[in-house]
Amino acid sequence: MLISAERLCINFGGRQLLEDVNFYLNEGDRVGVIGVNGTGKSTFLRVLARVIEPDSGTVRRDPNVQVSFLSQNPELDDSATVLEQVFLSFPKEFRALNEYEAVSMLTRLGISDTEQKIGTLSGGQRKRVALAAALIHPADVLILDEPTNHLDAEMVSWLEDRLRRWTGGLVMVTHDRYFLERVANHITEVDRAKLYHYEANYSKYLELKEQRAEMAQAGERKRQAILKVEREWIMRGCRARSTKSRDRIERYEALKNQDAPETDEAVRLSAAASRLGKKIIELEDVSKAFDGKTVLSHFSYGVLRDDRIGIVGRNGAGKSTLLNLIAGRLEPDGGSVDVGATVRIGFFSQEGRELDLNQRVYDFIRGISDEVKTEEGTLSAKDMMERFLFPPELQSVPVGRLSGGERRRLYLLSILMSAPNVLLLDEPTNDLDVTTLSILEDYLDTFPGPVLAVSHDRFFLDRLSNQIFAVGEEGRVERYTGNWSDYMRKRQEERPTAPEKADREDSRRPREKKMKFTFKEQREFESIDWEMAALEEELQAVSAEMGDCGSDYVKLQALTERQETVQAALEEKTERWVYLNELKERIDTQE
Repeated sequence: MLISAERLCINFGGRQLLEDVNFYLNEGDRVGVIGVNGTGKSTFLRVLARVIEPDSGTVRRDPNVQVSFLSQNPELDDSATVLEQVFLSFPKEFRALNEYEAVSMLTRLGISDTEQKIGTLSGGQRKRVALAAALIHPADVLILDEPTNHLDAEMVSWLEDRLRRWTGGLVMVTHDRYFLERVANHITEVDRAKLYHYEANYSKYLELKEQRAEMAQAGERKRQAILKVEREWIMRGCRARSTKSRDRIERYEALKNQDAPETDEAVRLSAAASRLGKKIIELEDVSKAFDGKTVLSHFSYGVLRDDRIGIVGRNGAGKSTLLNLIAGRLEPDGGSVDVGATVRIGFFSQEGRELDLNQRVYDFIRGISDEVKTEEGTLSAKDMMERFLFPPELQSVPVGRLSGGERRRLYLLSILMSAPNVLLLDEPTNDLDVTTLSILEDYLDTFPGPVLAVSHDRFFLDRLSNQIFAVGEEGRVERYTGNWSDYMRKRQEERPTAPEKADREDSRRPREKKMKFTFKEQREFESIDWEMAALEEELQAVSAEMGDCGSDYVKLQALTERQETVQAALEEKTERWVYLNELKERIDTQE
């Protein structure tokens, strides 16, 4: 066991975040911590990292266990260079041994100039420097708060692969659902000051959570049925003088006083939009450059009513610039952006809006609009706030008392309260909890106008997009039909095959090296057929055993997990079989 936290109680600003909870981290555990914004996830991580102390309870770990912590908003030394910041808490000898790896890691994270001062970096660059510092730390436990924020898709994929190979303990808060699916093997949910633990990745967690809710509801139905019978017995007039009758009355009172299971609240976003005419937004031969670097080159497009456009590309490629040009916040160097007369843009920016931390939450929203017309009718500011998980007691507190995620949700509500008919979203998934993201996606499905979103959240892009705009080098924008997965598939198809690469490089090499199996591939080719046959036999045996286990739910669940493991292994072997046979065919053709 690497970390043991027992009987934790955490109260923050008058809100009970955790009450009498336990948490244990073992070697090899990769725990994703999830929950609605404001439930105390970041505070919980800071307690585990011993940055702050709990109000009560203990956090224990062996003195030899090293912990590396990435906070949600890391505090860095503005006067230090990037490399100095990475090695700030290490001796010179450690830097000498690990500088090459640190530079390589920073390059992967889009920081090529390691001598620039921290004070000159953007918020996203600062977070990436802090991530590199956390990963270079020789630790047994990694505690990471929103590690995927401000990373582009390639960086997220690299981090994903690195953490999947991590053999120590990992605790992370992230709202990237594909990341949770592929990295986490445990999910801990923070809900109503309690922790609920699931030995599962994200998709399995959703199944188990649904089962837990169904069991709780079944228990409640049983309780109500018993109460009905006991209530009728009491109403008939029981003989309370006998010991048996008194015991029965006491049991009835105890059963009646039990709390019913609490149901999850949902952030419900009702579509509220103004009328939109035929002409929306026309971009004609638009170009933009900063300090001599072109970020958008001769781009033309006419926005359509049903557009759901995901904008992707590396950090700094010009994605946010494109949205700012459409919104009229930037003027193009060349070309024109023509906006229709009825267009009302709602722009959810990456930086967010400057909020008065002393202003009451309710006053902030009411200052935008007293009410909003939706498909469900006219809703007041108070009604909309409650639908956004801002209950009456939270509406009266200052904005400064809200968590970072709650402020993002409040900012999103302020955009939608203005009833836009075109939505421009710049990294909308940053800092929003999984529940809010899911409901936001449902809302965007029914939004009657176009939506253009810059995002690195692959799940969100799969759910939202019917087009992908890929912003590349020298300001070129490539358009792809479909969602994120379709885009990645088409990109793979566009990449040159090995023979095409060889043809292109032929002029540079006097002799072409013959293709052949490596020793490892030869051994694999010889054994893969019987390995696949063995897996197929095992799959059949498991299926037969599942048919015989009857109502033994525990055994059935274990067999289901075994079946999924074997099936995954068989699929992996099948992919290798296809690759090896294609390679063998090319080798034979070459000879």
